[in-house]
Amino acid sequence: MRKLSHLALGASLVTVCASVPAQGNVLDVGKKAYAECTACHAVEKGSNGVGPTLFGVVGSRAAEVDGFRFSGPMKRSGIVWTAENLDKYLADPQTVIPGNRMPYSGMPDAGMRAALIRYLETLK
Repeated sequence: MRKLSHLALGASLVTVCASVPAQGNVLDVGKKAYAECTACHAVEKGSNGVGPTLFGVVGSRAAEVDGFRFSGPMKRSGIVWTAENLDKYLADPQTVIPGNRMPYSGMPDAGMRAALIRYLETLK
């Protein structure tokens, strides 16, 4: 019985770990995931485009990038872009901040979101 529970636990861990990129590759995977963002967002400080720069986004407050005109819903959201909040937002932006202007339906893959957020954390 004990062997069976260990096998079940091991199989569960393999399943969970398969959805998250290997630590050695997480930044490379994050950069690739960022490719979905490049049409609107730059990663250089002060470089706003259609969307605000993502430089320093992790840990910042929503709608506080200088020189970018944010929507009312984004300004009123009060969100701090923690890893957890970014994960929720990237999964479904309109659910997290209804009426925001970002025309993006979301990134359904949790592993890709995690890698993207890890990459964004390096932009300081």
